[in-house]
Amino acid sequence: LLLLGYFKYAGFLLGLIPGVPVPRISLPVGISFYIFQSMSYIIDVYRNDAPVQRNPLTFGTYVSLFPQLIAGPIVRYHDVAAQLESRQHTLDKFSSGILLFTLGLAKKVLLANPMGALWDQLRLSGGMLGSWVGIIAYALQIYFDFSGYSDMARGLGRMLGFEFLENFNYPYISATITEFWRRWHISLSTWFKEYVYIPLGGNRKGLKRQVLNLAIVWSLTGLWHGANWNFLLWGMYYALLLICEKLFLLKVLEKCPKVLGHIYSLIAILLGWSLFYFEDLGALGSFFTELVSF
Repeated sequence: LLLLGYFKYAGFLLGLIPGVPVPRISLPVGISFYIFQSMSYIIDVYRNDAPVQRNPLTFGTYVSLFPQLIAGPIVRYHDVAAQLESRQHTLDKFSSGILLFTLGLAKKVLLANPMGALWDQLRLSGGMLGSWVGIIAYALQIYFDFSGYSDMARGLGRMLGFEFLENFNYPYISATITEFWRRWHISLSTWFKEYVYIPLGGNRKGLKRQVLNLAIVWSLTGLWHGANWNFLLWGMYYALLLICEKLFLLKVLEKCPKVLGHIYSLIAILLGWSLFYFEDLGALGSFFTELVSF
């Protein structure tokens, strides 16, 4: 964590201190993923959820597992411990891995890239309609981009005999934000739930403690994505929505037609992606103004 903190957050933290020069630190590729995987090994062994790995080559294979090293999904050690020792290789498995990899590549090249180009055009044009269509295009870009990478990783892994857990499960069909985060970047949500939220007490120590735990977990989730204020705001935004759903909103949505839940979720998600994209808070404010400028 100290290594991750230095490379990813030292510049951001030093920038908060007036008069202190901010160093330019090159960020190692994939550091968030392999640090989290290394932590997963330590915690799983400590909890006796997985055996100690005494072979340095096998351990190195887990930490530097190249199919998913750069873009995920995050692979927890106890999910692949047995596969590191023994895997089954078949022609059917290899061919299905090629198919999954090709599907992911098509998502990235044929869908994500054009949606990204559309977003780049529309966010500069201004106007309410262009801004809404643009942020929808960005939502599609980030989904097809990331789920495409995850499918390529799972496909490559399957070609080598590994089975990685699915990372996306049609997240935009969600009727609540709680459901959305069960479907979006499942490996990251599961990692924070298993290694941070539950050890903090989860929902077992009363409502006030649960609210605090959610705020901590989502602040960390936001900062995991990047060292900038907009990512922290993005994490706190989802913390607020999830807390509201746990307190009262889920009960209200259950009594409403499901289509209203879908509309609420999609609007909330799109506003969240606006927070995620704009690192300049001034530009973010201007974009929000465009969204409601009739």
